[in-house]
Amino acid sequence: MLLDRFKSRRGKPKLARSASPSEDTDKIDEKASDSENEPIITTGSDVSKYVVDIRDDGDRALTFRSLVLGTVFAGLGAALCQIYRFKPVQMTVSTVFLLLLTYSVGNAWAKILPTRVKVEGTRLSFLGSIIEIVNPGPFTLKEHVVASLVASTASAQSAAVLNFAVQRLYYDTNVQATTAVLATFSTACFGYGLVGLLRPLTVYPAEMVYWFNLPTVSVFQALHFDTTANGKRVKLFWAAFTGMFFYEVLPSYIFPLLNGFSIFCLASQHASKNVVDIFTNFFGGSDGNEGLGFLSISFDWQYIGSALLTTMPSANSWIGYFFCYITIMGIYYSNTWNSLSFPMLSSSIFSSNGTIYNQAAVFGTTFTLNTTALEEVGLPALTGSNAWSNLTQNLSIGALIAHCIFFWGGYAKDSFKLAYHKTQTDPHYQAMQKYEEAPWWWYTILLFLSFFAGLIVVLKGQTTLPWWSYIIALLLGAFITPFSTLLYARMGNGIATNQLMKMVAGAVNPGKPVANLYFSMWSHDVVSTSIGLAADLKMGQYLKIPPRTMFLTQVWGTILGAAVNYIVMISIVTAQREILLSPTGTNIWSGQAVQSLNSAAVTWSLAKQLYGRGGPYFVIPLSLLIGMVPTFIQWLIWRRWPKIGPIDVDSINLPIIYMYSSWMSVGVNSVITSCIIVGLVSQFWLRKYHPGWYKKYNYILGGALDGGAQVMIFVLSFAVFGASGDERRFPTWAGNPAKGNVDYCNGNGALD
Repeated sequence: MLLDRFKSRRGKPKLARSASPSEDTDKIDEKASDSENEPIITTGSDVSKYVVDIRDDGDRALTFRSLVLGTVFAGLGAALCQIYRFKPVQMTVSTVFLLLLTYSVGNAWAKILPTRVKVEGTRLSFLGSIIEIVNPGPFTLKEHVVASLVASTASAQSAAVLNFAVQRLYYDTNVQATTAVLATFSTACFGYGLVGLLRPLTVYPAEMVYWFNLPTVSVFQALHFDTTANGKRVKLFWAAFTGMFFYEVLPSYIFPLLNGFSIFCLASQHASKNVVDIFTNFFGGSDGNEGLGFLSISFDWQYIGSALLTTMPSANSWIGYFFCYITIMGIYYSNTWNSLSFPMLSSSIFSSNGTIYNQAAVFGTTFTLNTTALEEVGLPALTGSNAWSNLTQNLSIGALIAHCIFFWGGYAKDSFKLAYHKTQTDPHYQAMQKYEEAPWWWYTILLFLSFFAGLIVVLKGQTTLPWWSYIIALLLGAFITPFSTLLYARMGNGIATNQLMKMVAGAVNPGKPVANLYFSMWSHDVVSTSIGLAADLKMGQYLKIPPRTMFLTQVWGTILGAAVNYIVMISIVTAQREILLSPTGTNIWSGQAVQSLNSAAVTWSLAKQLYGRGGPYFVIPLSLLIGMVPTFIQWLIWRRWPKIGPIDVDSINLPIIYMYSSWMSVGVNSVITSCIIVGLVSQFWLRKYHPGWYKKYNYILGGALDGGAQVMIFVLSFAVFGASGDERRFPTWAGNPAKGNVDYCNGNGALD
């Protein structure tokens, strides 16, 4: 599942092909790289044997110190998360950065504050028990993990808060803070309750790796187990963090041309208008919705990120990129879906004459369809790229369901059998048996609490969602969750399933866009939060955090995140309202996320007119079924010919190929080439030829670079970018032009 570009705008390709349970994993005992005798990791069993240490020191996890540190850094992480929801590239807050920051402050706490030993035998000895609570001694691995997980759970992006932004921007509705927190708590904790019941399938087995967790797990264990290199690691972290912190001012504020340097754009300055327009659409990409950014080079780390420093670049995603460039250009210039009447890239909805659609006239103050007004205003239209994005999302969902059933159905049955008989062979699962498990009824109670919290919002809030529709939304999310979690856990990548939720929302709530927003929120957020929380539970299993502590940690982080995300959203939406409503945005702020939510809510509320038989977008819902067929054919081929030449047939992942084939349909696209280069250098050069350095420092470097860039963006957002007031632009010069796109691809009226 994607996580609705929820975990990362740039996605996280798989680290390596995940094997089926029947594969003989013993064969990897002899595999090693030639250079430094480091094992090459391929399967989940490899991870359990070679990557994650089974060691458990039995230290305390839930302490006053771990809760305080987790709470403080949860505020920072959640604020950063919400800022990036209104950026032209959707990025996640680096978990490695949060854990390294927590590590530094936790060790300082342990060293600076007095311990119980220092007051024993003195007149202050009566304070000994209190001092021990405040500072129990050395900062331990499990304290570190708990604090970091509180912070990272709060930093998870939630569509719920974006829904409230949509209501403020498009429906002039200011949702109360209590309603917002209850709704966010409901979606997240319902997902967590599901995760708890699905643990035998999605957490316990060795093949449920959650590959994007491995850098975090490796850094945790390196800092606390392999302490001989910690001095160098910490120095590298703070040096890289500081360097990136100051460097990020250049591409993001002083010298924005560095975000999208294109030789083709610079060479087109004196070309004809038609050529400049084509070059802008294909090579331009430094500004929001400018173009596809083909071969542009970005030097702005905030948008490159460390995703490909931690996971292997995927051939499936590269195939998707290839089709994306060809297809979006083809759709636009062939005028499919009347594309030439609108911008090539945008998630806004338009009238047939190319102006922004007047949805207020159609839905009025009651947020319900007025058929008379619809006849006067006309139907809304999607850009070709937006329609293609919706179509490929459905192809991905259909292929995902088929892939899980045909390729992984037997595995799912075996996993539940092993859990039922308590015969899971994963050594980390076995090592956790000494701790009391969080009983299933805890998760069941959480399900009921989150259900009733959401029901209160439906009945008392301004959702226009009927109670029965709310129940359907939760049931739909519960159905999709196992499929999406399986894909993400085994392959390290996800598929955006929210398109399915929007389709069903339109069918059960016709003519009600706001109701569709909330239906999609409760159904899709359940899926996305389930994946993140299941990944955290797996991390807890790897690092031997008691299950009951994990339960409390994640619930607390969820509540903190809901409150902070809401506060930051209000500030940004109030200060940058006009830019967020713009179809293009700027290279600093973009409303693409809220525009996409609103566009889907409006168009699917008119499902019969737009997506029904004879409608302009009939193929979009039909593609849900179309997507299943090629995967079924692939499965038949795999049964007969598991390997064709050098290619394992089951390593071809059609859901991921479909998803990436629309990856550049919105936002800033100048970073694709730089992301691929970073991935190749890290995963194919460092990982292969310098595996020792890679293992010790690669993940730390990625977390430091992410942290430095993101903290500077946090500072700049409120200091000069106008997150809470007026924007203060840097003086104009060649690297920061006053007019047009910053990469000098100025077609399509950019200089008007």
